[in-house]
Amino acid sequence: MSDQLLTALKHYFGYDQFRSGQQQVMEQALQGRDVFVLMPTGAGKSLCYQLPALLTPGVTLVISPLIALMQDQVMALQNNGIAAAFLNSTLTPDEQRSCEQRLRRGEFRLLYLAPERLAQEDFWSLLTAIQQRQGIPRLVVDEAHCISEWGHDFRPDYRQLSQVRQRLGSLPVTALTATATERVQRDIEQQLELRDPFCWVSSFNRPNLYYGVQDKTPETDIQIIQCIRNLSSGTAIIYAGSRAGVEKLTQKLTAHGIQALPYHAGLTAEERQHNQTQFIRDQAQVMVATLAFGMGINKPDVRLVIHYDLPKNLESYYQESGRAGRDGLEAQCLLFYSHADRNKVEFWIQQKADPQEQRIARQQLCQVIDYATTRLCRRQIILNYFSDQLQEDNCRNCDNCCYPVALEDRTIEAQKFLSCVYRCQERYGMNHIINVLRGSSDERVIKAKHDHLSTYGIGSDLSSVAWKNLGRFLLQQGFLQETNDGYSILTLTEKSWEVLRGIRTLEAPPIQPLHSDKLEKSNKKQQAISIQLSAAQQQLYQHLRTLRRQVADARSIPPYIIFSDRTLLEMAQRQPSHLNEFAQLHGVGDRKLEDYGGMFLKAIDDFLQRPSPAISSQSTGIPKVTILSTPKDGLALPPHPQVSATNGLTASTKRSMDLSVPPGGRDNQDQSTLSSSINSTHPTNSIKLNPTWLETLTLHQQGLSVDAIANKRHLSKDTIYKHLTELLASEAEVNLDDLVSPARQRQIFRVIFQQKSYGSLTALREALGEDYSYEEIRLVRAALFGQP
Repeated sequence: MSDQLLTALKHYFGYDQFRSGQQQVMEQALQGRDVFVLMPTGAGKSLCYQLPALLTPGVTLVISPLIALMQDQVMALQNNGIAAAFLNSTLTPDEQRSCEQRLRRGEFRLLYLAPERLAQEDFWSLLTAIQQRQGIPRLVVDEAHCISEWGHDFRPDYRQLSQVRQRLGSLPVTALTATATERVQRDIEQQLELRDPFCWVSSFNRPNLYYGVQDKTPETDIQIIQCIRNLSSGTAIIYAGSRAGVEKLTQKLTAHGIQALPYHAGLTAEERQHNQTQFIRDQAQVMVATLAFGMGINKPDVRLVIHYDLPKNLESYYQESGRAGRDGLEAQCLLFYSHADRNKVEFWIQQKADPQEQRIARQQLCQVIDYATTRLCRRQIILNYFSDQLQEDNCRNCDNCCYPVALEDRTIEAQKFLSCVYRCQERYGMNHIINVLRGSSDERVIKAKHDHLSTYGIGSDLSSVAWKNLGRFLLQQGFLQETNDGYSILTLTEKSWEVLRGIRTLEAPPIQPLHSDKLEKSNKKQQAISIQLSAAQQQLYQHLRTLRRQVADARSIPPYIIFSDRTLLEMAQRQPSHLNEFAQLHGVGDRKLEDYGGMFLKAIDDFLQRPSPAISSQSTGIPKVTILSTPKDGLALPPHPQVSATNGLTASTKRSMDLSVPPGGRDNQDQSTLSSSINSTHPTNSIKLNPTWLETLTLHQQGLSVDAIANKRHLSKDTIYKHLTELLASEAEVNLDDLVSPARQRQIFRVIFQQKSYGSLTALREALGEDYSYEEIRLVRAALFGQP
């Protein structure tokens, strides 16, 4: 059965191997057993029921507590070519009827529901019909801790779930959660009436998350701004304890040029939904929220979670901080602590009328305070709360383990670092300084001739991580300053010169050597997924991120649904040149290979300026799987169902979506455009260019506007626009950005695919509005499809 499961895993989801516990859980579920799964966030709980649902006939019911969770899961499944649906309050009556009709026809394999819907008696007739016609093989209870009064997010509606298996004939049950103490685990099993369940309890350790605590000071807001600016990619969530705190932080971040949005109960439901959608689709870098935000949000590229105020308890903190690094890549979880916050919580506890509730709340507060003030490993404090243990004394990924109390004289290393900042004329950021110290051949180092500096290579005995730790320590202690203008330039302070002149010594945590067998051995099982890129590969990665953003915007889905950051990092590192190589990337299943393989391969080819090979389905080397090898087990692997027009692009649309941007285009600053390689997405036009078009092209390439070209040539603007449209269709080097702004290009592009009106200018103009001219639409359409 293991080979069959692996075949299905790659076919549907693009993964080559299972994570810890997944295969064991699936095998037990496929045998019809009740299953209890406790896995930390990002460990792959959803796959434990999604893959078995595809390998058994009928419709698997999934109970999920939040609308956002359902929508995210269904969207991801549909993008993998899997037929899934949800029924919740966001659907119109017509949409709900349509969904129910498709369910009765057997068009879906998974159905997501809120527990409240099971209280509606008329809904049971639908479930009965599904069971009689297609069958309901399993009930899945996601976020199962919501069923327990001892859990951190109790939902009374979950208490009725045991009725489902009773009314539908003793269905097997899969219960899943990321956070549950032993007491909550027992309560879940009891409330759901699990029968001899197979239990899989993973370690609560999230080795890719860095845990840190800092004192809250008047400088905290500036520290937060610097942390966000240090993010090379990904997004951040900041949790504040009050609406006023959320609004204040949002305003401050926005004033410093950071795209931040608020989320709290004082906003309307429409405002909260809009802000959440903007954040999920990477149209805002930071979400500042009260603790109500984030449950069920499957955004994998959150690189930073900050708690501006104390969390309610360690269980809540574990879940909220766990929204970082769901893709397994490195992420940070920071908590800012002050005694004033502690006093606020104690005052709030005193307002509780029930003495027992007060005692529990005080105990939880003490646990949070212990975490915030301990000199021991913070990860171990969290794991102990869940009756889990760390195998090593030092997790090597929290502030106390990275910066232990025992200090060493690091004056010489500090002098090297500060001297390098000075030799680079205080005009560069930390990464550049470290590259110079370690003697890197990075392009920027060579171009700036910093390989001729006296400090070049004098720090090659230490790793970049060690130098970065020292640099952060120097910043924290005031031996360096960092500009807050968006470029994070390091500058010296008075304290810097005292160290450089030998007036004062500097004591800091021990430095990690470059080659340490002991470190590598102890950290082998705890390291996060790490994909290191060269400077050129990093440029390609940003190039691919921009393409992903464009495609996601066109389909109105979050970018991570297309490919995860990890997949793009592998893409940039391995640079596949054929579909069979592309198919080996993490997260590339058959459906994504078909939908996106060609356009992303072409973007890589264009960036590397290498010829694109002919791509065909026969070149993949991957057979289409329809039936698993041992039919006696009853594990049928059906082909991908067709995605409806509202959830996927038609074949003709896909052919026209080979979009990319100029090398070095930066996704986070929205400077990418469609024009750079749109012109090569269609077959080369064999028509010889008209001489009068060429004259217009020459003037355009000299930077003249349409008006200026028309005046110079004594022609009308309409004629010049016609020339430029023909030139774009003929793949001439026309800079579309000079004619149509990137923002308007994207909107026209989006409407073209939404309306599917490739030939009707009138229909496109009506959809776009009178603010858009026919000339703009013609130009973008010509660039996309090679037709004027």
